[in-house]
Amino acid sequence: MTSTSAIDLTALLAPGLPPPAVRWTGFAKYNFVGGHNDPSFVPVDSLIEASTTVLRREGQTLATYGLNSGPLGYRPLRDFLAAKLKGHAGISCSSDDILITSGSLQAMDLVNGVFLARGDTVLIEQETYGGALTRLARLGVNAVGIPLDQEGLRMDALESALSEHKRRGVRPKFIYTIPTVQNPTGTIMGAERRAQLLRLSRAHGVPIFEDECYSDLIWSGERPPALYAMAQGQGVVHIGSFSKSVAPALRVGYIVAGWDILSRILALKTDAGSGALEQMVLAEFCRAHFAAHVPTLARGLRAKLETLMEALREQFGTAAEFDDPKGGIFLWVKLPDTVDTLKLAQAALAAGVALNPGPEWSTDKAYSRCRLRLCYANLEPAAIREGVATLAEVCRREFGVPSRIANVAHPQGR
Repeated sequence: MTSTSAIDLTALLAPGLPPPAVRWTGFAKYNFVGGHNDPSFVPVDSLIEASTTVLRREGQTLATYGLNSGPLGYRPLRDFLAAKLKGHAGISCSSDDILITSGSLQAMDLVNGVFLARGDTVLIEQETYGGALTRLARLGVNAVGIPLDQEGLRMDALESALSEHKRRGVRPKFIYTIPTVQNPTGTIMGAERRAQLLRLSRAHGVPIFEDECYSDLIWSGERPPALYAMAQGQGVVHIGSFSKSVAPALRVGYIVAGWDILSRILALKTDAGSGALEQMVLAEFCRAHFAAHVPTLARGLRAKLETLMEALREQFGTAAEFDDPKGGIFLWVKLPDTVDTLKLAQAALAAGVALNPGPEWSTDKAYSRCRLRLCYANLEPAAIREGVATLAEVCRREFGVPSRIANVAHPQGR
């Protein structure tokens, strides 16, 4: 006789899984978290046109995995990237040095997959992308944070860490860095410091993992060459994304590496290829519109950043400290040492404001305790002002900071 009792599936789950996800109930009213972009700058009409054009011309290639372009990804998109990376970042590579991935997160997982084993050590910026930190933790990798300054990774601290690890007989697997529009600080590493970084990398035999997901969004439009370019591809693996320059939901990223490494990465990418439609549409769109689209997007984001910084000055006064980032979609803010941003985030969320507390973006939890990251790209200017005003009210109630709300009209009354 068959039992009718239900099987407890949770009792059969594999050990070592991350905590369960929280059920999504919608975005907060004032959503300053994540890497969302400005919906008004998603080039919808141009994407529709590109979709129609490329599907009419090449739609039958959807019958084959890889669109007749092979496992590295849709060749017209790789051709565009090779030209774009040459003009934008100084990278000389061929289309066959580029692997298209399902967003830069898959690119990161693949790079980690070929280099890292449990117990390994990597050197990483002290304040960095939270997703990189969580991935390293799940892999059982020792992530050693290197302090930053207003030009990014500090070379004196990096040299000291490399020398100390060498003395102990530990060779870090790589140095992970976001040198061009750093996340969360928005800094850009200068050319001379990049040269210093490459010299240290070579002297200690430790490669560099270069993450350039935000490098298209630079206010001035000017940047130093990529580390990959300066190293002529030797000892550097480079990743990037279209998430911030076109649309995050498209989930298209890429890896640039020599074939000795790319061939090993490709062997791990067993998903039968990243989404074909996204690649086809992006290639068609980018060929005609990318060069004009990105500066327009950057101007719109800069205006929103100005709104956020003005609102913070109005509502927090000198209690909120921040540098003016050189690009991107984030502002890294320091509040007085008495503020615990993990607790602030919980109280703010109850009031409709979502923010990223600093400890989630740092290897030094004590240093980042009073810091937070705000994404300003997705909200409209009025909502940015309202959200900051609400955040100030919550912070004052919970921590007495600011000591008084600035004497300005409440944004909701404007």
